[in-house]
Amino acid sequence: MIKVLFVCHGNICRSPLAEFLFRDFVEKKGVGDQFEIASAATSSEEIGNPVHRGTRRILDGLGISCEGKRARRMTRKDYEDYDYLIGMDQWNINNMMRMIHRDPKKKVYKFLDFSDHPRDIADPWYTGDFQTTYEDICEGCQAFWNYLVNHAYFCVSDDLSDFEKSIYGKITMLSWTELPHLRRSSHSDAAAVQRQVPLE
Repeated sequence: MIKVLFVCHGNICRSPLAEFLFRDFVEKKGVGDQFEIASAATSSEEIGNPVHRGTRRILDGLGISCEGKRARRMTRKDYEDYDYLIGMDQWNINNMMRMIHRDPKKKVYKFLDFSDHPRDIADPWYTGDFQTTYEDICEGCQAFWNYLVNHAYFCVSDDLSDFEKSIYGKITMLSWTELPHLRRSSHSDAAAVQRQVPLE
């Protein structure tokens, strides 16, 4: 299982939007059960508050519920609990590093650094532009997915056509810890349609 924590300043605008959009994304890919996805804040300003109405409006329009989500603050323990801690902008990254002090396992990333056009995702709390934030986060979800496809072990179902496999189709993601023999190999096994990328 791959565990992902999205992080922004207050955990009411950007990070919950990323959390629910990426969860919907992987569920539609057929691998939702292989992910644990959550979000958190670097500040304590909004702890306990629901998702911002601007984010909620976008999610509602997509038929995605964020009911029950309340802002929480990131903790140092999250570093041990999650495989990826993904901030929305450099300020988030700086604050995350102040909380965890160091990143020896290379788990901390800025979301759009996975894309072909690395940049910050602006906070719509200040800009009021939730549409641009939504578009940026959609770009981040696709880029992060592409990264995982190219940097993780995958076993493509045998009943898929070659074309379906070529566009990823429905895959079963194998746990990194479940493949100790493959971890020792530096080359993919084309016959098994498996690819290796460190998740730690």
